[in-house]
Amino acid sequence: MKIQALSALLFLLIATNEAKVWDKCELGREMKSKGMDGFQGYSLANWICMAYHESKYDTSVVGPANTDGSLDFGIFQINSRYWCQHGKLPSANGCNKPCSSFLNDDISDDIECAKRIVQDPQKMDAWVAWVKNCKGKDLSEWTQGCSNL
Repeated sequence: MKIQALSALLFLLIATNEAKVWDKCELGREMKSKGMDGFQGYSLANWICMAYHESKYDTSVVGPANTDGSLDFGIFQINSRYWCQHGKLPSANGCNKPCSSFLNDDISDDIECAKRIVQDPQKMDAWVAWVKNCKGKDLSEWTQGCSNL
């Protein structure tokens, strides 16, 4: 058991070394290039706002344990119970990825998974931080000052 815990910790430390804290405009351009603007009816500003309130644009964030024991990973705080495999609890693994894959600076798989999540009935309501901070609000500030958005 100790070896598993140490291995997991070591893996997280290695993943953290490859992590990145994005700037909102840079993140917006990356998400736009990956087809996020208007995806499932959500503007780029919604995605940028959600990512800020979930992780402050930091790809290395692992949130505190949720009430069910699951964890949230990466820039979009993708949940281990439903969307990725963490190995500690059973997971639906809807994105068919290990949770650790959401902790590096390449957010292509994070975006792919976020697109999968938003296609479910909850849509963006799946992200509590989006509901509390972005839903139904004027989001123009999230793309303001960014060229090519």
